[in-house]
Amino acid sequence: MAKRVISVVGGTGSQGGGVVEALLARGDFTVRVASRNPNSDAGRALAARGVEVVAADLLDPGTLRAAFDGAHGAFLVTNFWDPSQAGRETEVGAAAVEAARTAGVEHLVWSTLPDVASISGGRLDVAHFTDKSRVDAVVRAAGFARHTLVQAPFYFQNFLTLLAPQPLPGGGSGWAVPIDPAPRVIHAGDVSEVGRAVAAAFSAGDRLPDGSVLAVCGGLYSWNDFAATLNGLGHQLTVVQVPPETYDGFFPGARELREMFQYFAEFTYFGPQRDAHLAATAALVPEGFTSFADWARVHMKR
Repeated sequence: MAKRVISVVGGTGSQGGGVVEALLARGDFTVRVASRNPNSDAGRALAARGVEVVAADLLDPGTLRAAFDGAHGAFLVTNFWDPSQAGRETEVGAAAVEAARTAGVEHLVWSTLPDVASISGGRLDVAHFTDKSRVDAVVRAAGFARHTLVQAPFYFQNFLTLLAPQPLPGGGSGWAVPIDPAPRVIHAGDVSEVGRAVAAAFSAGDRLPDGSVLAVCGGLYSWNDFAATLNGLGHQLTVVQVPPETYDGFFPGARELREMFQYFAEFTYFGPQRDAHLAATAALVPEGFTSFADWARVHMKR
């Protein structure tokens, strides 16, 4: 019998790429990737590995039919940081969910994050969390035979990009942060490993309770933990706490990140329901996920 198809929207990105790799490693399904440009280098490389690559654009829901038609399952992730999705993440996500349901997808896995607005009683504005979470209700109400929500962690990869160590005003390098750097409040992990939980969810089928929320996490860390791990590898990094108003002036968009860190400090990254969501993931992926120490030894050697 032909293998059932899993369609991956965002299959050339950080999360979706990990999903593709994990699905290919398991071998339980045929993998289809939606791409704006199937003839790109990334698209051709996937096709050479047996992945079906089809033309579809998340910003044009009408084109998603090609991605979803005949697929048993679909993984869907939006990208708040993509300028073309700016301010539209809820709209874009909801339209893609409806397109998947109309096409007959049976099992949808939606990549989401906690609802910071609701959790904080409206005090904190972290759009790149809350805008995703608002699609959750659309997923639950759509009527899929099965649906699963997956929450990605604070990416270890952030330390190679936006949150790479920077020169500090008092000398040296490291991070200036708007919260106490000592408490362990940041659930972090390797973004590529989100795919392992997603692939396991598709393979588990009805052995995974419908509507499960999976929180993917390599560990719970403080800012001081990150610095200590890297210093153990030969770096010389420090963490200093700065007032919120100082942090807000560091760069465009700093206020949203400051409120995100404030949310972490009050509720942790995965929020008040973290224990249940982490337990569901541990039951599905008992081998766990890569720790920061193991990841950093590979990716952040001195």
